Amino acid sequence: MKKKIILCFLLSFMLAFSACSKQKENISITDSESGMETTESIESTAETIEQTADAAEDSNVEILPESIPEDAESYDHSIQMDAVQLTDGDSLLGGTYTASEEDQSVLEASGTVTASVTGSILNKTAGGASSADGSSFYGINAAVRVYDQATLTLTDCEINADAENATGVFAYDEGTVYISDSTVTVSGGGAGGIQVAGGGTLYASNLTVTSASKAAIRSDRGGGYLEVDGGTYTSKGKSGCPAVYSTADILVKNAILVSEQSRGVIIEGKNSVTLIDCDLTGNDQSTKEGSVHANVLLYQSASGDASVGTSVFTMTGGSMTSLNGAMFYCTNTDSVINLGDVDLISEDENLLIVSAGRWGKDGSNGSDCTFNAASQTLDGVITVDDISSLTLNLTASDYTGAINPEGETGEVNVVLDADSSWILTADSYVTSFTGDTSQITANGYHLYINGEAIV
Repeated sequence: MKKKIILCFLLSFMLAFSACSKQKENISITDSESGMETTESIESTAETIEQTADAAEDSNVEILPESIPEDAESYDHSIQMDAVQLTDGDSLLGGTYTASEEDQSVLEASGTVTASVTGSILNKTAGGASSADGSSFYGINAAVRVYDQATLTLTDCEINADAENATGVFAYDEGTVYISDSTVTVSGGGAGGIQVAGGGTLYASNLTVTSASKAAIRSDRGGGYLEVDGGTYTSKGKSGCPAVYSTADILVKNAILVSEQSRGVIIEGKNSVTLIDCDLTGNDQSTKEGSVHANVLLYQSASGDASVGTSVFTMTGGSMTSLNGAMFYCTNTDSVINLGDVDLISEDENLLIVSAGRWGKDGSNGSDCTFNAASQTLDGVITVDDISSLTLNLTASDYTGAINPEGETGEVNVVLDADSSWILTADSYVTSFTGDTSQITANGYHLYINGEAIV
């Protein structure tokens, strides 16, 4: 493959040189594969190029045209290539690659392969996946698919996936992807932007990712690890199309995360999302019966895509905006929320809902939630139903709101350290309170502990 790419660039260079030459050749031949006319002198030169390329390949030295500058905008995209199965040591520079068949990726790397792609356009134009599960769980039909111990580095690339069930970039099993300074646009249905599953690993830096149907940053069955630093990640679809969907461990730093019509973040089962200095916006427009609108959902479905366990959401710095619904909703799973110095902006009075919902078995599908706030300002109503529990730990934090203002239900334990405060906005009912009640401003309301008013 490396040899082919080298030849493509050098032949293009020589053709351009020949066109500008004053000397004209009277004898021409036709290349059997491309139908493009060239000259005997070019044919002769091509033999020399091939010999030189062979020597370069043997010595692991790449021959690149001097006219190709380092910035991606000037890479030569006139070279049109079909889908490629990468081999070890491949280094693609420029060019446009296209896949249009069912279950076909534009670039695929598997086995003990290490390869790189720089300044290329990768188009998955047509050809859906034969199985939606195969697409979502294994990356079949993704524009870029890396699996089975392969490692691929993508830099300054443009990746477009227009077909149904065609993810942008997918790392599966022991596959690893490094992608930076690139755009990923997924306009087909049933697929996300960048994704891991089955233990895959993906590192992304400074990307612009747009997804029409599923999460811009996503994982699925079998999990893995996904780390993002910088860039903008936008999900445009309705229900089930958050900016981040986690059945893995996902870390995002210094990024803009937007879900235009869905929740901002969804975490399923024993998995985690950590946001550092990010700006997250969600706009939950769910219409399914029994839906509870919220910006961040921690839950367990019945799909089997995530192990049963504790869902963990952690955010430090940055901002979180909910355009519709509570800021947090925990249901049918144990959950932990860690917040520190985050600017919370909400159009809804509800801060946190811990309760049963439309997932799980009735009567046992609540949530046991631990909410840790450090150097944090909190506003809004907290509701805990009778089959759920909450431990609210406030450290150097200020809370303005009410807990279970409609009356006593589930177990609620509140802990205020010496540097925290609570301003009541309605009567509140808790099971236990640890702290100094002088740090509570009643504001004309009462705090009840096991039915007894202490404030």
